[in-house]
Amino acid sequence: MICTNHSANTDDGQTTVDHDDDPVLLPGLPNHLAQIILSTVRPSLLSAVCRQWRCLIYTPYFPPFLTLYAIVANNNDRSLSDSVAFFTFDPVSSKWLTLPPPATDPPLRFLHRHPSFISRNLTIQSLTVSGRLVLIAATGHNFLPALSHPLVFDPLNGGWFLGPPLTNPRRWCAAGCIRNTVYVASGVGAHYRGDVGKMMEKWDVGRRREEWRWEEMAGLKDGRFSREAVEAVGYKGKLCMVNVKGNAGKEGVVYDVEENRWEKMATGMLSGWKGAVGVAEEEVMYVVDEEKGALSKYDDEKDCWEEMVEGSELLKGAEQMAVGGGKICVVSGGGGRITVVDLVAEPVRMWVVDPPLPENEVISVHILQRPCKKN
Repeated sequence: MICTNHSANTDDGQTTVDHDDDPVLLPGLPNHLAQIILSTVRPSLLSAVCRQWRCLIYTPYFPPFLTLYAIVANNNDRSLSDSVAFFTFDPVSSKWLTLPPPATDPPLRFLHRHPSFISRNLTIQSLTVSGRLVLIAATGHNFLPALSHPLVFDPLNGGWFLGPPLTNPRRWCAAGCIRNTVYVASGVGAHYRGDVGKMMEKWDVGRRREEWRWEEMAGLKDGRFSREAVEAVGYKGKLCMVNVKGNAGKEGVVYDVEENRWEKMATGMLSGWKGAVGVAEEEVMYVVDEEKGALSKYDDEKDCWEEMVEGSELLKGAEQMAVGGGKICVVSGGGGRITVVDLVAEPVRMWVVDPPLPENEVISVHILQRPCKKN
């Protein structure tokens, strides 16, 4: 579970311990037994007691806890208009930590805004699968697809690597995952092509890396999902997506993974899809109404949305969300605010996490285990 501690900043992020000189963790017990006992305690509680326990949290002997990851763009400085950085928020120390950038040649550069598009962002699409962060599509210079391969960050080793080459590098596509498999549909490559606009492909991340490849699946009936970057939300064995954000007239479709078949989205699900949508463990679907700021949960038996949180100013303008560890993290305010909703608390609690720097615009957030140091 993501920690909710709001203690003062410390200097212990990513601390490691030399076991030959370890101080006693629990008097009367060897440290290997004390570690087992302390590993059952919430990290936020351990951090507040003493330095020895705070250091233990960041060693390989303590179960990794969930943290918030953010992809951000600096849009205030013209020289940095296509500068994208990656951060993780340590909930124990309440500090943002910078992730290493992908080691690509030439260095990775994404366009997020351009003077030719006054009110449109050039979206960088990302998702989480198998405990990893995956960048799947973006726009590069000359408005060409920026990624020929998915870029994958693995928290276990703290480093980036490439996924299998994309059959058709693209942008403004529909991207999502079910269990250990990534799905990409529609989109625009260097130029619009009807066959790519209807194409669906999958990549099984659960296979051995030497067996990674993209496989073509049943395609869409048309290219209407090429108009915007679309999140394909994995829900109970199906991918659910709509082709237009917000309250505008839109079309919703559902892809049945087992049947390899496209279906129309249920009327109730589509009518309530009025903002950012996320799913917990692929079983519970949530939406934040971008106009009202209300948080609702989908009931598939009744095909309706049940309101959980009344309209909140903090949630108005919701653009993207991540769900995990009993919490929902919502990006709003034009990427200038991250609101955390604690679904476990009675009553539901909310608080704001500021972006890493005031000039940073948060593009997307994800919930993964804390990154380990790269050896």
